[in-house]
Amino acid sequence: MNLTLYGYNDHWIAVDCGMMIRQDLPNSPLQVPNLETADALDITPQALFITHGHEDHIGAVAWLWPKWNCPIYATPLAAGLLRLKFAEHQLSSAAIKVIELGEARESAPFTVRYLPLTHSIPESCALMMLIGEYRVLHTGDWKLDPEPMIGAPINASHFQALAPVDLLVGDSTNAPMPGHSGSEGDVARALAKTLSQCKGRVVVSCFASNLARVLAIGQAAQQCGRRISLMGRSMERMVSIARGLGYLDDLPALVPPHDLGYLPPDEVVIIATGSQGEPRAALQRLAQGRHPFIELEPGDNVIFSAKVIPGNERPIEQLKKRLTQLGVSIFDEANHPELHATGHPAQEELNKFYQWVRPKHLIPVHGEARHQQAHQEIAQALNINAPLAPVNGDMLVLDGQGLTCEARYPQPPCIINQNNVVAHPGLDNTKATARRGSLYLALPVTASETGWWRIGRLMLDSSSASPLDEDSFSEWLDDQLEEIEAETLADLRFALQPRLIHWLTEHMQHMPEVHLQIMAAEAPTA
Repeated sequence: MNLTLYGYNDHWIAVDCGMMIRQDLPNSPLQVPNLETADALDITPQALFITHGHEDHIGAVAWLWPKWNCPIYATPLAAGLLRLKFAEHQLSSAAIKVIELGEARESAPFTVRYLPLTHSIPESCALMMLIGEYRVLHTGDWKLDPEPMIGAPINASHFQALAPVDLLVGDSTNAPMPGHSGSEGDVARALAKTLSQCKGRVVVSCFASNLARVLAIGQAAQQCGRRISLMGRSMERMVSIARGLGYLDDLPALVPPHDLGYLPPDEVVIIATGSQGEPRAALQRLAQGRHPFIELEPGDNVIFSAKVIPGNERPIEQLKKRLTQLGVSIFDEANHPELHATGHPAQEELNKFYQWVRPKHLIPVHGEARHQQAHQEIAQALNINAPLAPVNGDMLVLDGQGLTCEARYPQPPCIINQNNVVAHPGLDNTKATARRGSLYLALPVTASETGWWRIGRLMLDSSSASPLDEDSFSEWLDDQLEEIEAETLADLRFALQPRLIHWLTEHMQHMPEVHLQIMAAEAPTA
């Protein structure tokens, strides 16, 4: 999670507002930043600045922003992703302000300029903040990629012109790593070489937000005479928004998943979500033989083109075990490290960047304690003052005396249930209409290139019926929407209604009277 609050003369702004998925807890709920400390200190940001569109930087905005109701500044891609999230939460997106790369916005006394950096998602930006007599550079997530595939490499002169900065708040994720983080261009060539050697079907799993990687996979597949298909709702959403912004004009034509069965296996490349072992992602369903359109067979190949996020080791190993039992060949960072490049700077890049901007003080953020300590050692070698390795909840002060930690506030986890349920609009619960109870389901959906998916919260009322496992029901419902082929809402309702009744018959003690309403919810355009 990422949420940084900057204050000057009692005026506060926020930078990023991310979430994480707690796969160690039942049902893998979301964890978002805890705002109790900010509330207790009467800190309310007057603006929210987003550095880029990764979930650990924007995932909690729709949950926490309603407490602030302030302007949100984001580049076009991040703004498009945020609009979609706001639609799902039934929030107005009027507060989301699109800012172009290089532009500046003011939330007096803060002047904040967006400076483009390369990362594993387009439009990642550092924020150059002018505050009183201070010049603060918040790097966000970055790397020095000479061949990023999408977007331009970093312009060194733009950052050299900033020198010296008073404070740099910088990414520590790969500070212990010697050398360079690697280039997306090199990964693209490695993917093309690997695909040319594969027999049978190929599934490549990567982060949906890594659009350069998606483009590289698509172009490599085309070179090898293969067709590509997307699997996973987040992948479809990301590609749809990116196409609207012109980032994937060179991506080959997509094959709908339901048509993959008509193609010979050696003509197929599937780009799928699930590289972190997520229980509901496309790759997990393929590994468990639960995907409606494709079954993996001996001789097929799965490429993990993503780094293991700490904490996900166990579910990923379980996923690979299932794939191995199917007779699938596995390519991952252990046996083929060339098939992935991290999005964070290694030591060579940190040294070069700091020589450009010449910070007087450094706050090492991101990563764990050992990453921050390695970052401090780099700073010390460059004569940069880096006395603190902060933890969540630290109140840091920069003044004429340098950097100090004024106070440390505990930050207990704040867990959110992803399947919040709200009552059906206009339902009068005092009127029982059936002896066995009634179940009212209002389902907002929108169409994608490959089927239907749910927009917004599941609006379900079963208070007068026997108990229902809403988590299982929601997961089953999403599976059905992926599977059903329907051209219109009427066709979708006609196909879903009997399946719904059949599922309820098997899972509820008494069969209620069922009221199904399917509503069109248009996804916002980028």
